[in-house]
Amino acid sequence: MSRVTVKPEILRWARERADRSVESLRHRFPRYDRWERGEAAPTLKQLEAFARATYVPVGYLFLAEPPTERIPIPDLRTVANREVGHASADLLDTIYLCQQRQAWYRDYARSIGDRTQGFVGSVRRNTPVERVAERMRRTLDFDLEARRECPTWTEALRHFIEQADDLGVLVMCSGVVGSNNKRKLDTDEFRGFALVDDYAPLVFINGADTKAGQMFTLAHELAHIWLGESALSDVTPASTPSQQIEVWCNRVAAEFLVPLEVLTQELPRQEPLADMPRLARRFKVSTLVILRRILDARRIDRPTFERVYNEELTRLRALAKSSGGDFYLTLGARASKRFARALVVSTLEGQSSFTEAFRLLGLRKMATFQDLGHSLGVSV
Repeated sequence: MSRVTVKPEILRWARERADRSVESLRHRFPRYDRWERGEAAPTLKQLEAFARATYVPVGYLFLAEPPTERIPIPDLRTVANREVGHASADLLDTIYLCQQRQAWYRDYARSIGDRTQGFVGSVRRNTPVERVAERMRRTLDFDLEARRECPTWTEALRHFIEQADDLGVLVMCSGVVGSNNKRKLDTDEFRGFALVDDYAPLVFINGADTKAGQMFTLAHELAHIWLGESALSDVTPASTPSQQIEVWCNRVAAEFLVPLEVLTQELPRQEPLADMPRLARRFKVSTLVILRRILDARRIDRPTFERVYNEELTRLRALAKSSGGDFYLTLGARASKRFARALVVSTLEGQSSFTEAFRLLGLRKMATFQDLGHSLGVSV
């Protein structure tokens, strides 16, 4: 049986990139530790299986030295006010897939004569936050009156996503890489990112986060789109980012969801925290966002905010676990309904190949493609 030569440092790079241990790989490849020490070599079939297990193209394993793989967009994540600097294979592959989808949709939009999206890059950081938030609410048609018609804030989130997608932002919300349910995304690593483009602005939301977190992330990443600057973010309503652009986007997101002037008028003079549930229903946002705005209004101090925030986050996570599933994690929502519908139509018209469509959508079966088309209102 012939063996292939692969450098131990390449194997080590692939393993660490996939966040795998030697022990975990040895269950599948009994001699793996010897491969990495250079004492034995795999067969080509074993190397191909190793590539699949570590999510790297098999060709990478024949390189002379490990590649330098950088995050392809500005990384604004911070932990303890320090840059994170590392990205998992799951995060990188998610960004790469979204970039491929964005590139496809950009070409599609141009081919059908779409105009550029005027809201992309339409504001500057010296524009007053209140003015930016009001402009975003008006453009998205997602003001307080529109939200009042939603029965709950989770329905308001669904409507928020639909409004952004209808406007022309490709909103993709998923808790896994592509359609691979075995590759779950980690909210401790990132919560969302924005890819700016005049024809195909894109926002990705980490669907593994709570719905409360998703709403704030969407508002934050849309602020990046309006500003015209791509970014990878890990912010929450409780964050105190060290990057000034993240501070600005957090302020815009909070003002967009809960205008401070309106909230101040609604807050009771005594015990503002007792009124959080009512205010959450009033503004159709989570209690976490209301709590953040009560802090912004200087009605509570930071230690009180952090204590109550952690308590409320624990309560919301418990509710999410007992709710019976996340209705956002459907194929259409994972890939953006706007993108998925355009790709299905283009494929049925013969402008795109089924191979390309299946790759970009993460599909394997024609039946799934047909079901997706029907769910999107496209006759297949």
